[in-house]
Amino acid sequence: MYFAALLARTEDGWEASDTELDDVETLSDLADLAREASPDEDTVLVLIEQEDSWFGVVRVDGEEDPRIFVSDAAAAARSSYGEILLTDELLGRDGDAGDDLDALDLDGTEDGEDDEAADDDPGAGSAAEAVPHGPVGDPAILDDLGVTEKELKSLTEDALTEIAEALGASEVLETVR
Repeated sequence: MYFAALLARTEDGWEASDTELDDVETLSDLADLAREASPDEDTVLVLIEQEDSWFGVVRVDGEEDPRIFVSDAAAAARSSYGEILLTDELLGRDGDAGDDLDALDLDGTEDGEDDEAADDDPGAGSAAEAVPHGPVGDPAILDDLGVTEKELKSLTEDALTEIAEALGASEVLETVR
């Protein structure tokens, strides 16, 4: 089960809104959704959690690029919402390098060998697509809001509740849960 909410920082404190991510297909779509929650270009946090598996925080400050933290990339990769957050950049993949390598014939076969033998290997190519277990992204994403890198990395169950408590936004988050 998933939970997703937006926390928008305002002059009066934090405002929470429940959000549906069904129409969100890319990180850019998610950032636009967050920006709509704060017309004054204040900080907006998108909090996403899959029960006991992983959580993610996306921070959008005005028109700046979104900053992302995901608690367990491997678990998030198995989720449609997690895939939105796990960009090539976040995973340390250079999108252009893959294009160059695709042009080369590096399938392990010599000229004249049967290419089908290499295609039958289920592990072929999976190393390039491997997603690390554990946290990825910007662990200092909430430092200036009172959640240190060490605290963020140590969160497990009820992570979003603990983040909201540190921000002083637990009551508003609970209204949308």
